[in-house]
Amino acid sequence: QVQLVESGGGSVQAGGSLRLSCAASGYTYPRYCMGWFRQAPGKEREGVATLNGDGSTSYADAVKGRFTISKDDAKNTLYLQMNSLKPEDTAMYSCAARWGRCPPVATMDPMNLYAYWGQGTQVTVSS
Repeated sequence: QVQLVESGGGSVQAGGSLRLSCAASGYTYPRYCMGWFRQAPGKEREGVATLNGDGSTSYADAVKGRFTISKDDAKNTLYLQMNSLKPEDTAMYSCAARWGRCPPVATMDPMNLYAYWGQGTQVTVSS
């Protein structure tokens, strides 16, 4: 059984940084597509970044140049380094996994395309 556990969220001021972690158990990263998603109150869940098993990455336009997705295979942990945070980045951030290649990061149906989800970690950015 695949389990994903996020950590690293918190409250920061605009311009600050946070690093989110997603610890995985029950499978090996190289065979899976991993993604970070976020959902703000009253808004749809949106893709933030994805990472294929071959190391290729994709980012939402809103975070390009500020966020970096990466993984540590030895620790079976996925990361999201978030720099130059903005108030509009405030949301619940969740990691997700699926077998095979990642769909486009801006997919409209992530809940049905990703089989495994973590519980989420809250990120709040104040101005």
